[in-house]
Amino acid sequence: MAPPPHQEHTGAPSMNDAVTKPKTKVRTKTERPRLYKVILVNDDFTPRDFVVMILKAEFRMTEDQAYKVMITAHKLGVCVVAVFTKDVAETKATRATDAGRAKGYPLLFTTEPET
Repeated sequence: MAPPPHQEHTGAPSMNDAVTKPKTKVRTKTERPRLYKVILVNDDFTPRDFVVMILKAEFRMTEDQAYKVMITAHKLGVCVVAVFTKDVAETKATRATDAGRAKGYPLLFTTEPET
């Protein structure tokens, strides 16, 4: 078939020469977000009952769960409270620490990546 009279064939591919390739599905591997531990750091000044109250309020623990976490931190110096995604862990640790500071206590919650 000859090109139309007003169009000269230059040898370059035209729309009519386009080759269609089959569509391939690309699967992206979604990784789970890295998890972070919230850690209660023991101090000698924050009252035990206050620590239990914060654990119950911020981390939705029962009285027994909160008491066990508080006692473990008291005996060992630190205790993992819970594990969350980074943003949630940092928010909860900050809120719990701030609640202690608001009452004048050196209560401290930190975060670190889970290994």
